[in-house]
Amino acid sequence: MRNLWTKAGVVGSVSVAFGSMLWSQKQAELDHVASSCPSAQTNPSSPYELKLVQVLFRHGARTPLKSIPGVMEAQWVPTLLEPPAHTHINYEVADLHGGPRPPAPVEDSYRKNILNGGSFPGQLTTVGMQQLYELGKKLRRTYIEDTQFLSSTFTPAEVYVRSTNIVRTIESAKCLVAGLFLQKQTESASEILYPNYHGCQLLRILVSHRWAESSTLPDIAADLQSIQSALGIAAHQRIDFILIRDDMVAREAHGLHCPSVLNTWRNKVEQRAVDMIYYVYAHNNSMENLQLCVGPLLHLLLSNIDEKLEGILSAPERKLFLYSAHDTTLIPCLMALGIFDMKWPPFAADITLELHQHQKTNKPFVKVSYIGQDQLIPGCSGVYCPLEEFKQVLSAYSMSSEGYRSLCNSKGGLTEP
Repeated sequence: MRNLWTKAGVVGSVSVAFGSMLWSQKQAELDHVASSCPSAQTNPSSPYELKLVQVLFRHGARTPLKSIPGVMEAQWVPTLLEPPAHTHINYEVADLHGGPRPPAPVEDSYRKNILNGGSFPGQLTTVGMQQLYELGKKLRRTYIEDTQFLSSTFTPAEVYVRSTNIVRTIESAKCLVAGLFLQKQTESASEILYPNYHGCQLLRILVSHRWAESSTLPDIAADLQSIQSALGIAAHQRIDFILIRDDMVAREAHGLHCPSVLNTWRNKVEQRAVDMIYYVYAHNNSMENLQLCVGPLLHLLLSNIDEKLEGILSAPERKLFLYSAHDTTLIPCLMALGIFDMKWPPFAADITLELHQHQKTNKPFVKVSYIGQDQLIPGCSGVYCPLEEFKQVLSAYSMSSEGYRSLCNSKGGLTEP
């Protein structure tokens, strides 16, 4: 099973205890944060008033998780990982209860291997850091400069930040916050920010079956055999299109050499990698699989909305939730929302959910955007989707933690391959 998750680019926690991070600024720094209370009125001419924003984003460009065997490796030198000065901020990482950062076995596994050039696999690069800094600046323009929805300086009462317990997502969150506030940091809970194969027995079984099947599908298998032959990869080497894509995209993002024969396969690799992940997550429109992948996360996003409207958020002034996650988080979320475009989410891609309230009727609406483009969610009557319609769209997939645990512990008559 270990090889399966590595190939998929899925890096989950071994148990809930290893899951998420809690950011908290040092008290000495908090004492210097300016307190300002901007109006939540985002546009005087709009009938809607912005109440809450939730951003789920992918980490930035990184070193590959594994190099394509038998293909000339790129030089992943340490200078590719140097942080830009403007992304430096002081922050602390802790667990849900404010204790020390929990162990990170997945991160430890990366550091047992070294890529050609001297860098570890799966590490955020300078390019990736800048990508998240730019995303933070984009959010700053939207929610601070243009609308004054957020305070111009960081305040932990307003902003909550959660990350998976992996260095590249922690650093991505740091860089986004640096761009958003041009300074500081924030918070967390139990691990649901990616499909948790280690913590959910049924998901592990379902995905392992589908993963094994995906590479044997006639079209995918034929193309894989052809590209192995074109690249001179020995038949006994275990590769798939997701592994090939991961290495190829990492090279492209950093302007590193990519074998010309691989360039000729660029579009086919992209297509087949998406075909594989779609088969794994959504084969036969499996509701259960998406429930297990992102059901608790969707439930959390909806709960944040309800608690904001009811005035019972743990921090009543909170206006922004930031979730630093992975492509394997965004893909099933996009599928559940009905807006997956059969394209792999690029580095630093984001799904943003805005909660608005109609100023005359007080009715709540949700607006979803993906990589900066507003989305018309299937089942919604407009881009500003009435909350009840939005909940109905996600009702098939959203799952409470209790329901999730119960479903995870059932095997449904399946056994591990």
